[in-house]
Amino acid sequence: MSVPAPTPRQARILWAALTALAVGVMLALAGIVFWGLGWVIDRLTAVLLPLAIAGGIAYLLDPVVDFFQRSKIPRPRAILLVFLLAIVVVVIFARAVVPRLLVESKELIDHAPAYAQEARDKFSGWLAGTSLGAKAKIAWDSHLATEIQNWLGQVAPVISKWILAELTKVASWVGLLGGLAMTPVYLFYFLLEKEEISGRWTDYLPLRESRAKEEVVFVLTSVNDYLIIFFRGQMLVALSDAILYTVGFVAIGLDYALLLGCLVGLLSFVPYMGVFIGLIPTLLIAATQFHDWLHPLLALGVFGLVQTIEGLLIAPKILGDRVGLHPLTIIVGLLIGMALMGNLVGGLLAIPLTAALRVIMFRYVWRKRSVRT
Repeated sequence: MSVPAPTPRQARILWAALTALAVGVMLALAGIVFWGLGWVIDRLTAVLLPLAIAGGIAYLLDPVVDFFQRSKIPRPRAILLVFLLAIVVVVIFARAVVPRLLVESKELIDHAPAYAQEARDKFSGWLAGTSLGAKAKIAWDSHLATEIQNWLGQVAPVISKWILAELTKVASWVGLLGGLAMTPVYLFYFLLEKEEISGRWTDYLPLRESRAKEEVVFVLTSVNDYLIIFFRGQMLVALSDAILYTVGFVAIGLDYALLLGCLVGLLSFVPYMGVFIGLIPTLLIAATQFHDWLHPLLALGVFGLVQTIEGLLIAPKILGDRVGLHPLTIIVGLLIGMALMGNLVGGLLAIPLTAALRVIMFRYVWRKRSVRT
């Protein structure tokens, strides 16, 4: 019995079903690969974390080493000179900034419940003074305020426990400290062998000379370019933001100005994360410290001013007209990496995978499609 040929409509439905099945299989395989990668990362983080730190610092310090090398200083001596300068900077930072950060951190943790209670009282008073706030005030006093107060009072211990749990899960203390102690060694050899790596790394690819090898080289080179832009650019942007936020918070007389400025600046390594996480606690501290509307508005103005300076001056000067990974792409890739691979290291390692996916899509999908159309 012969089966009649499908109609055009049936053919389109069958093709769509097969395409959906293929996409589902590919996503399932990708999920399995990421899960396996996360399992490996979870057990090798004591080795991978120092390598990742050394690689990121190498991206940042390489231009300084190249500057000294252009001044007729041999590269090994230039690296040692940069190390010496870095040690001086770290010692100055440790003596001038770290003690103050520790003091402000302890004071903020101790005063967090009081800030939460004062914020609750202020908001309750504001509700009582509005015509439509009676029922809202009852709800606030009965349940919502208590929940928020408890959350604010417990957030610091929870974060501390999470950090300790992550460190315990990453590796044993001995293994972690031993791996971190190797970071300067990895960094030295990354900087020393930079020219050899950049000039001959293609010789170590397990591929014979062919069109396929040329494509692999193109993809890996493009990914490396994106990573250089990301790590070097975001580190400098985050440092600039930390300085500007600290100066702004000091200018308006905000308590914990150094701690908040460094926190927001550090989180700015991932675009917009510093603003999203640092804005609310900064506004709450400003409101409870000064008991007015002016200083929260001034704190909000500091955020707006720093973001404007970053967008108009800092980012263009640091990144120029080079196109790196889009901020939204970085955020989504980081979150997906943390979800699939289980920790922050997995999230950071997801950034190279995101860069590789972007290169592949532009190289083989979007650009070719635009050429056809």
